[in-house]
Amino acid sequence: MIVETALTKYLKRNFGNNLSFNEFADVTPPTPARDANYLMYIHIPFCEELCPYCSFNRYVFNKDLAEEYFRALNLEIQMYKDLGFDFKSVYVGGGTPTVMPLEINSLLTSLKKKFSVREISLETNPNHLNDDIVQILVDSGVNRLSVGVQSFDDSMLMQMSRFHKYGSGREIKERLARVLGRFDTLNVDMIFNFPTQTIEMLQNDLATIKDLRSDQVTFYPLMVSDITKSELARRFGSISYRQEKLFYNEIYDSLSKGYTIGTAWCFSRKKSMIDEYIVDYDEYVGVGSGSFGYINGQCLANTFSVPDYIALIKAGKFPLMARKEFSPKERARYYFMMRLFGSSLDIDAAEKVFSGKFQKLLWKEILGFRLFGSLQRNGKILRLTRKGLYLWVIMMREFFTGVNNFREICRATSRT
Repeated sequence: MIVETALTKYLKRNFGNNLSFNEFADVTPPTPARDANYLMYIHIPFCEELCPYCSFNRYVFNKDLAEEYFRALNLEIQMYKDLGFDFKSVYVGGGTPTVMPLEINSLLTSLKKKFSVREISLETNPNHLNDDIVQILVDSGVNRLSVGVQSFDDSMLMQMSRFHKYGSGREIKERLARVLGRFDTLNVDMIFNFPTQTIEMLQNDLATIKDLRSDQVTFYPLMVSDITKSELARRFGSISYRQEKLFYNEIYDSLSKGYTIGTAWCFSRKKSMIDEYIVDYDEYVGVGSGSFGYINGQCLANTFSVPDYIALIKAGKFPLMARKEFSPKERARYYFMMRLFGSSLDIDAAEKVFSGKFQKLLWKEILGFRLFGSLQRNGKILRLTRKGLYLWVIMMREFFTGVNNFREICRATSRT
């Protein structure tokens, strides 16, 4: 526990700076590089109800506003087409993208005509796993459907305010079973380390997953922004990381039999897309209110205000609100973190990306993690050890918590 605490402090100090945006006005849109392989992330910020632990940009669903939003979204996508971008992969997240399934169908159909799209991943919630919506998604070309379940335990679902929305754990399992086989990959999103969660609850969740035989499962550690901490503490009690390692080891021991590791917290039965598209794609464009992109060594953020987003698009302007130019060292750290989150890093490929300076930039980090026993080197490949897998869970938890804090600040600023 002492090591994990020390690592958390180190990560907040050394990786947190990557989210210190240094430009908030007149942000210039990115330009594509020749033959680059890009992913497009599309954010749909609407939900029927808002979950108390979620820090993503989201609004309570309003049909008129959502229709206007989708019109603006199509225009923003065309703006990137006009800049010369092409996209091989698309990830649609939220919010709940399937609140307007016909608009999603129209959007994805248009995307496939505009770009070289080969794979589409889309998020949804259990209440949208009905025949009509599922068929629309199949017809839209969705390859990977990711369903936010979080837990199959009824008491946990009640505390999360999900039981009345999505039904019992048994009902959710039945809905998932009916969808198996309709998509190349059915992913089940879970969360571990809620304060009231016990090891027995987690074991029951794992047994349900294995009995269901879902194509993929992603077990996120609880990641809480500073602003949502008080609400979570009111519902669940104080947030603690004392059991996190125990829970993660239980997940790893259970799912390493029958699943392969896609990332430190994603387990798959076959090769497929994963939630952490930032592992598979060095660069990506974010469209929609509150989305992020990473292009040419800079992180870009769109406005978190849906009305502002729509107004800017109508005026023919990119809705970019913030920009962060990464230093060479920050770029190398980001690359190091993301590649190894996917369990391995090719040193020759990294040196090519960083013009032969990768190991010079990060020799302290590489040496430190190897001495600690979290990395092993096989020829030109760095791999996470079993010990390293959990350390990378901590690392990514802190990284995404920083992202969530930035989201909360932007959201609060956008709505004042």
